[in-house]
Amino acid sequence: MATSSKGKQVGVGPDGKDTNPRGIPYAPFVDKVEDYVSSRADVEPTLRSFQEMVAKYQFMEQNLQRRVAGLRDKMPDIQKTLETVRFLKLRGAGGDDDLESDDESNTGEIETTFELNDTLYAKAKIGKTEEVYLWLGANVMLSYPIEEAEELLDGKLKAAKQSLKNCEEDLDFLREQITTMEVAVARVYNWDVVQKRKEKEEEEKQGTKGKTEGTAGG
Repeated sequence: MATSSKGKQVGVGPDGKDTNPRGIPYAPFVDKVEDYVSSRADVEPTLRSFQEMVAKYQFMEQNLQRRVAGLRDKMPDIQKTLETVRFLKLRGAGGDDDLESDDESNTGEIETTFELNDTLYAKAKIGKTEEVYLWLGANVMLSYPIEEAEELLDGKLKAAKQSLKNCEEDLDFLREQITTMEVAVARVYNWDVVQKRKEKEEEEKQGTKGKTEGTAGG
């Protein structure tokens, strides 16, 4: 949890916690600038601290945006693979015998096409099977019984959906914190401008007073 130059704890959310459920810290809400700066000497380090926090939030935002893009690319592939596994499971259980042609009923095979690359497909005959091979990444492929493959893919899809939901919530949270910090920076900056103006006015008053006294003494 962040602290101000005066030692006051900041960055506490409405639930009394200093982070969201994924551990991202709340930004300090600057209601009174005097709670964070007691003199103009505190302005520069406070602004620097706030700007560093904005940069950290923006860095986390960029990482989450990349993660969201990756999940959105991956989820359709998982869904497609899961549907294929369930189709094979259904055929193995004889659930679509009414849809089979006579040749397919006799051989237990179905003719299908599969993707070789983005623009090339090939035909293949697939017999009834009790196992499938799944790519796990890093050039690793493993054989799974259909039941286990369905369970694995279903779990991966649910986890990806939950992760996407969390990432989207965190992105909204980060945008709110960035806005809060930008407002904090603006308030401290404006406070400094006001203090400069007051100091200048005071100096001018002192100068005018000095000239008046000098004239009266002369």
